[in-house]
Amino acid sequence: MNFWQYILLFAAVLAGGLLAWSFQKANLQRLKLVLSFCGAYILGIIVLHLIPEAYSTAPPSLQNAGTEASAPIGLWVLGGFFLQLFLEQLSLGVEHGHIHDHHHTTRPLFALQVILGLSVHAFVEGLPLGLYADFHAQQDVHGHIHNHLFYGIMFHKAPEAFALVLLLMMSRFSPKIILAGLIFFAAMSPLGALLTVWLQPDEQILKKMIAVVIGSLLHVSTTILFETDNAAEHRISTQKLGAIIVGIGLSLLTIL
Repeated sequence: MNFWQYILLFAAVLAGGLLAWSFQKANLQRLKLVLSFCGAYILGIIVLHLIPEAYSTAPPSLQNAGTEASAPIGLWVLGGFFLQLFLEQLSLGVEHGHIHDHHHTTRPLFALQVILGLSVHAFVEGLPLGLYADFHAQQDVHGHIHNHLFYGIMFHKAPEAFALVLLLMMSRFSPKIILAGLIFFAAMSPLGALLTVWLQPDEQILKKMIAVVIGSLLHVSTTILFETDNAAEHRISTQKLGAIIVGIGLSLLTIL
């Protein structure tokens, strides 16, 4: 990533969290719509870009090996999926907009649990970002590099930060604790990217990092999209459907 991308990623997450100070509980429905848009966009770039890239960069000796070559990548995707399932036991589903008042909970332990779950998730997603453009970004006829993973994570983390701050506010944490947790969370994806730049892993290791992120983002995006507004009737609202269509539509524009 370029220097400005590190700054933009950190600033976008920080801004998403700080914006929550201007909103109240009544705006949770809008947050869910934003998350629906982001989930649809992420699912689109996973299918259109990340999965094809993860499976198409095998070394020549493995390119014709059929399922034997693809099986390891599939295992890493599954690993990322179940890693996210575990992390959500800590974050309590904040990634999906699950926000409830937890002021009755042991406060320091609760804050640490939620921030830790979200931060590990953010750090893992940031790992392949540092070298993603060098290995996988596609260059168009105008010479522009499209880092789809970067934009997907940025769109995903900003509303997550909003949800995190809103949850901590509703749970009666002090502004100092909330701000410290937000800054820590905002720094995780850039730190993951910097670690990869420092380690300079080979392409096969980077592929596995991307596969883990694919699994993680698949879990988050599909949970958001499949969550119904009316569990009894298994229906989603027209507004959520519209947000999903816009998100998928935007992801489709990335292949033009």
